[in-house]
Amino acid sequence: MLSKSTILHLRFPFSFFLLPIFLFAVAASPNLLINRLQWVFIILHLFVYPASNGYNSYFDNDEQSIGGLKHPPPVSRQLYWTSLFLDLLAIVLAVYFIDVSFAVMVLIYGLVSKAYSHPSVRLKKYAIAGWVITGFFQGFFMFMMCYAALNKYELANLWQVQIVSPAATTTLMLWANYPMTQVYQHEEDKRHGDMTLSLLLGIRGTFLFAAGFFGLAVLAFVYYFSSFHSARHGAAFLLVMTPIVVYFMFWFLQVWRKPAKADYAHTMVLNMLSSTCLSAFFIWLLFDIRNVGRYLFD
Repeated sequence: MLSKSTILHLRFPFSFFLLPIFLFAVAASPNLLINRLQWVFIILHLFVYPASNGYNSYFDNDEQSIGGLKHPPPVSRQLYWTSLFLDLLAIVLAVYFIDVSFAVMVLIYGLVSKAYSHPSVRLKKYAIAGWVITGFFQGFFMFMMCYAALNKYELANLWQVQIVSPAATTTLMLWANYPMTQVYQHEEDKRHGDMTLSLLLGIRGTFLFAAGFFGLAVLAFVYYFSSFHSARHGAAFLLVMTPIVVYFMFWFLQVWRKPAKADYAHTMVLNMLSSTCLSAFFIWLLFDIRNVGRYLFD
């Protein structure tokens, strides 16, 4: 039986923060296969992401707040084996319900996510490399992975501008958000000897850096929606981003006066707000461009 500590460190609710990537791939899919949709969701959010969370928690062994856990309990060997078991289940389910290509991508993502904290690689201690690789695999790679599985596409057919563009914009958004997830962990990272991007930039520098990349990401999203859908969709995206921008600026002003305000609570609120707004927008986009409501309610 799994211990309470193991279950907490798998951080199942934390998968919500990565839900917008999946929903964006769903909304952008021209040949959406419903049976595949449910299994891709289950494999990623109930197996792949929790396995990654648990594995990294085991090797980090943090004593202070981490993403999704304000007071992380001590880790155990059970957490290590459980995370590997979830990874194995994810690969088996991917082969059986999707295809071998998706399973291989699940394996690759799992290996990269493990490199983030494993002492033999520990991407976390390399400020720039960790930022680039994490943003690429959680964004671009994950979007392409979902898109291929949802539409039953061969990997060779993914390299089209209408597919690569949203995948690239997703990575831009994650590159903006990634340093913000580290901004309250400076003391813990110093204790581990990790040089994260946020630690390199400093607290105020992290906010300035994130604001710049967030601006680029928003412009890229608006360009994508205006080019491949309509100006109305681009305008709707800007509207949805407004609460995120308002909260970020409010928090930024507090942090500028008092850096201690760059804490766990504010970070989780920003993550929750961003994920909720983006998820809601992509669900609306799916209904709007695919006329999903017509099929559900006619």
